[in-house]
Amino acid sequence: MKKKLMLVIVAAALSGAAANAKDWTHVKVGIEGAFPPWNMIDSSGKLSGFDVDLIEDLCKRAHVQCELITGEWTSLIPSLNAGKFDLVMTLGINEMRKQVVDFTVPYASGVASFLTLKDGSVPALPMTGERLNLNDHAKADAVMAGIGKELKGKSVGVVGSTSQEQLIQSYFGDTVTVRTYKSSPERDLDLKAGRIDAGFDSGVYGTSMLAKPGNEDLQMSGPLVKGAMLATEVALGTRKGEDDLRQKFDAAIKSAADAGVIKTLSEKWSRLDLTPTFSGN
Repeated sequence: MKKKLMLVIVAAALSGAAANAKDWTHVKVGIEGAFPPWNMIDSSGKLSGFDVDLIEDLCKRAHVQCELITGEWTSLIPSLNAGKFDLVMTLGINEMRKQVVDFTVPYASGVASFLTLKDGSVPALPMTGERLNLNDHAKADAVMAGIGKELKGKSVGVVGSTSQEQLIQSYFGDTVTVRTYKSSPERDLDLKAGRIDAGFDSGVYGTSMLAKPGNEDLQMSGPLVKGAMLATEVALGTRKGEDDLRQKFDAAIKSAADAGVIKTLSEKWSRLDLTPTFSGN
């Protein structure tokens, strides 16, 4: 009798799981639309950028129809968990976010850097243009201490709810004024006007922004950093436990990387090869 009852319970559980499973023929993707060259609204009012080109390719590989929906950066994860989206793009992987969402494998690997005015209040920062892993404490701690001395008493602008904000608060929060913004272009307006002394952002964003007319007075300064709490490995975010959807896009991302699509698209939009390296490869 006990054995029969157990079989009934197991069958019911499997039946419920099957009933709750999704076929994922239609996927809603949350995207900011204000973070060039990753994603932006172009002059015709359409979404464009590296993310937009790449998700089109990934959705074909995953055999799903994708609908892109824009939203403010700070609303994307709450909207994902509320069911408005099924995926969120341009989501850097870090431990804090792992507590509330699951991640696909990275679809891009980048860095972060400071932005300053060429003749502004912040002098040239050490290791400009050189790569620095913050997890290499023997080297990085001294460099970051030197940067802290140059920034002491200054104001640094970051996009709110980003790992860049976390880093500035963690390393320099006691000695600098941290100003948060809804978007990178909004922050840049204050930087160019001298209302803040420096910005800190994605190196891909910085490289793209500096190449555009009207930004000749700005420069990237200091090292190209990754590691610590920085979310420079960029992935798609999914709700906790939706492993079937995550695995579909894991396979699509790896396939796109192997086919050279990520390299081609990232170099098109940023002049940098952002192809990630997967563990075990």
